[in-house]
Amino acid sequence: MSKKEMIDAVAEKTGITKENASKAIDALTAYIEKTLKADGEVTFAPLGKFKVSKREARMGRNPSTGEAVQIPAAKVAKFLPSKALKESLN
Repeated sequence: MSKKEMIDAVAEKTGITKENASKAIDALTAYIEKTLKADGEVTFAPLGKFKVSKREARMGRNPSTGEAVQIPAAKVAKFLPSKALKESLN
């Protein structure tokens, strides 16, 4: 689902304008980003949890040359689906 499709769906479901739906989605995205940057977690009870995970530095290979390269440590955002969401998919 693209951002445009999400805006359309929110506007239709709630009866608000597409402009206001866009603002709401932008505000939600900004809140999640700000919280994750502070190493926090964002939990949506029916969906799941966004959290930050740390990846250790590791060795990798350049696929085109086969040369070994050092991949630096990094923080990555992860989404963990809730049990209810997992069950609803199966």
